Amino acid sequence: MSSNFFGPDFQALQGQDPEIAAILISELDRQRQNLQLIASENFTSSAVLAALGSTLSNKYAEGYPGKRYYGGCEEVDKAEVIGVARAKELFGAEHANLQPHSGASANVAVYQAFAKPGDTVLAMSLPHGGHLTHGSKVNFSGKWFNVESYGVRQADELIDYGELLETAKRVRPKMICSGATAYPRLIDFKRIREICDEVGAIMWVDAAHFIGLVAGKAIPSPVPYADVVSFTTHKVLRGPRGGMILSKAAHAAAIDKAIFPGMQGGPIMSAVAAKAVALKECQQSSYQAYAKQVIENAKALASALESEGMRAVSGGTDTHLALIDIRGTGMNGKVADERCGRSGITLNKNAIPFDPESPAVASGIRVGTPAVTTQGMGVEQMPIIGNLIARAIRDGEDEGKCAQIRSEVHALTAKFPVYPG
Repeated sequence: MSSNFFGPDFQALQGQDPEIAAILISELDRQRQNLQLIASENFTSSAVLAALGSTLSNKYAEGYPGKRYYGGCEEVDKAEVIGVARAKELFGAEHANLQPHSGASANVAVYQAFAKPGDTVLAMSLPHGGHLTHGSKVNFSGKWFNVESYGVRQADELIDYGELLETAKRVRPKMICSGATAYPRLIDFKRIREICDEVGAIMWVDAAHFIGLVAGKAIPSPVPYADVVSFTTHKVLRGPRGGMILSKAAHAAAIDKAIFPGMQGGPIMSAVAAKAVALKECQQSSYQAYAKQVIENAKALASALESEGMRAVSGGTDTHLALIDIRGTGMNGKVADERCGRSGITLNKNAIPFDPESPAVASGIRVGTPAVTTQGMGVEQMPIIGNLIARAIRDGEDEGKCAQIRSEVHALTAKFPVYPG
């Protein structure tokens, strides 16, 4: 592929460090040629990339606009003020903090703002779709806090709100976290608010996966109900890699203090500016159409995979991702992940609720449609993708068949080029 995409500065990089320059080109080729079905990945706009690679990267800006610990922050202050205003307007939030380096960093700040080590927090079980920062014993959350878990019913694989309430009454958590990395259905935020009020808990929503759908007005928002909402900016939201926090005004000081000086020093101001760019893009009607298409594509892809002999967990999806039980194929998630990868299809193995396999093997795969929808693919392409996935899982051990699938994948992606021109 042409290196022109990277702009004139790339010529200097090629001269100074050809090894890294070659990696940038080959990664662009990979993104252009393969099917990108990781639910937590997307393609940012060139405008977002421009802000991310800008001179704002050079500026140290510990603190907040008008209250920095370093001089010379006049221009970066403007970028952060604009970004905060856009976030509050887009989500109808009373307060916004754009400084978290990642979603995990944002979650650390939430714990720090509302709980002390040893406090009880109630969050979704990792095997049922939760996140590492929701209480995994290998994560800070499980080491520093007493994290109790709730999950889904075995009968329908949906959140059991009755069990959630009973658990909350029993453990009396300081905070209840909703949100997940592999739960394909909508969450009843009104019900969770009621549960939080009944037990006197802070309502925290980790909206990392679905916040872009909220921004696009494609699904209900947790913001009116939650005390605090944390999320990443690089999934459906289509911004740079990073995190963000929204909260009620009453919690603004606690959140800001938890970010700085609580757990971060200087923010990455180029990333803050890039988040501001993405937020402006989310305000456009074209983005709202995109968000709705992401969901339609996910529904169509889940249906296509079911027609290929795989089972959609919970019977389908309401969001950008589908969790697929592939035991009917005779394969496990690890094998499916590897075979799809060899066939030019990037997805991930994933545990399913009540999975008999270990997380390293897993009985399922997780597929998402944010990236392919950004490319311009629609519901008519989803059966094609479903068939390619099924053939890759079934025949991916045969290099000849793998090569044929790769060829078909490349032919499909060539019709919907990433960063055309």
